[in-house]
Amino acid sequence: MSDMRTSREQTVRHLYVAYLDDRKDIVGAMLTEDFTFSSPRDDHIDRATYFERCWPKEPVFRGFDIEFLAIDGDEAVVRYRAEKRDGGSFRNIESFRFRGDKIASVDVYFGRNL
Repeated sequence: MSDMRTSREQTVRHLYVAYLDDRKDIVGAMLTEDFTFSSPRDDHIDRATYFERCWPKEPVFRGFDIEFLAIDGDEAVVRYRAEKRDGGSFRNIESFRFRGDKIASVDVYFGRNL
């Protein structure tokens, strides 16, 4: 596995850990200044709006289980199972685009509740 591919895989894995630990500072360092985020609820929002909308005031998640992670050039795809603190869980797929060693965009595709 190439060094860049390994580095990008580690970045993706560390993103989920930092989210659970409420470490916006760590995630902020992973993102480009012109980072964008899209999901069925958010259409191509900028970095500031991402932190406002996607980082809850109170922790929501207990864990993320990465079930699939593929890296191909400047892109990564992740399928994960999210475990919520209230006992619920769901699966999502996220598509990452890198620029250099930073995440330039994330597109989320919602799965079903489990």
